[in-house]
Amino acid sequence: MIQFQKENITVFQSALYVTTSAIIQTNNAVIMTDPNWLPTEVEEIKDYINKIIGDKQLYIIYTHSDFDHIIGSGAFPEAKVIASKEFDENPDKEESIERIKNFDQKYYLNRSYMPIYPTVDIVVSEDGQKLDLDSLTMTFYKAPGHTNDGLFTVIEPYGLFLSGDYLSEIEFPFIFSSYKDYVNTINKAENILLNHQITTLIPGHGTTTQIQQEIERRLNCSKYYLNQLLHDNGELVSYLSREYPFFEGMKGIHTANKEMANQAFSEEN
Repeated sequence: MIQFQKENITVFQSALYVTTSAIIQTNNAVIMTDPNWLPTEVEEIKDYINKIIGDKQLYIIYTHSDFDHIIGSGAFPEAKVIASKEFDENPDKEESIERIKNFDQKYYLNRSYMPIYPTVDIVVSEDGQKLDLDSLTMTFYKAPGHTNDGLFTVIEPYGLFLSGDYLSEIEFPFIFSSYKDYVNTINKAENILLNHQITTLIPGHGTTTQIQQEIERRLNCSKYYLNQLLHDNGELVSYLSREYPFFEGMKGIHTANKEMANQAFSEEN
């Protein structure tokens, strides 16, 4: 389904985990994030791309290498791929593809394409790296913490912030690689909001928003959670239950987050 559509921005939403794929049109290019999830959903996105692409170049930004975010990669072999250096050098590429195959096997899903780990054409190796397309400028920032290969993208002058698996109203911080990195990445997100004229936040999971108070609320929720995680004696469960409607299905991640945060704290001390 289409979650958000305004002028040259369209955001598709999967039935699974409120996962998004953003599509931005320019005069000479189409930019997309993380084509996903189910075969019919990928086909719907592909049909939409085919209608608008003409002789434009398709670019795909992969926000990170979790298998649900690269699951549609094989459907767009003509795309130029943008991703972080860590994404490109991921030593577990085969594992990501195996997870896609296992998912399809589990749910008896057939795809019209072969899932592949994306070959990166434009490697982002440092914060502030830019790519100019037509009248657009994309500015990239490394975003480790959820995974070690995350990527933020700001698209100007549209004021778009493609935040990957951060700043969601559906998911509290999922810390899969590093607590310290996650804290630094949220601080980086705050600096992005201060230093860029952001009008639209598009997370990898959750709802696109153009409400400034909501963008700030999501940032503050993440900061509060990360800070309280080090001191939590069970109080965070009630907070998370109030703030996140699907928390019951995420409790195990909260427990794992506490272990990771405590381990990071003990290593520093």
